[in-house]
Amino acid sequence: MKKAIFNLFIITGITMVTLGCKNENKEANTEDAREAAVANSEAFEFMVDTTASVIEWKGEKPTGTHTGTIKLSQGTFKANDSIVESGNFVVDMKSIEVTDLEGEDKLKLERHLMGTVKGKEGDFFNVEKYPNTSFEVTGISQKEGKTMLQGNLTMKKETKNVEFPVSISLNGDTLELTSDSFVIDRTKWGVNYGSKSVFDSLGDKFINDEIELTINLKAYKA
Repeated sequence: MKKAIFNLFIITGITMVTLGCKNENKEANTEDAREAAVANSEAFEFMVDTTASVIEWKGEKPTGTHTGTIKLSQGTFKANDSIVESGNFVVDMKSIEVTDLEGEDKLKLERHLMGTVKGKEGDFFNVEKYPNTSFEVTGISQKEGKTMLQGNLTMKKETKNVEFPVSISLNGDTLELTSDSFVIDRTKWGVNYGSKSVFDSLGDKFINDEIELTINLKAYKA
């Protein structure tokens, strides 16, 4: 009896840890595209510093995890009193970098992700055909004590509206926007390679549909 109770506690503990891990990186609310936000005439314009801004990513599969970064090519925001009223930024998909590997393994994965390997161009992001991914602000709101940013994310010509928590600070002429880590389902943008929700009979040779992202932006008053 004591052993059964002990085993029950173990199972309960594992379940709680598992649920906690799943909730740690909340999937972004994803809907159809919306109209872009329009700023008030009093809002100030801020230009994104592409050298100081970066998006971190993480992808997983049964055999391991890969991490990396992507750079921005341009971006502008209009804000007033730390409130972003409108804006957009463009991601340079040719800047995809893998940070957990080195040497030939690093280059091999980067080329596969970018689609620069002959015959595998469409597996992931096909950067020659789709060199940019863009985000356009559609709104901002407060939910459960958090600032939530909504925007249209366009990737491989698919546009979906996503919502995720952010922290925004305005110090003098510098605006900083940092997101919490959030998750998107890549298949909603047609990135289907290795997805067990799209292809049958993959066994354990699949890649998770979820991509974890963290956005770190710095912008200066124009």
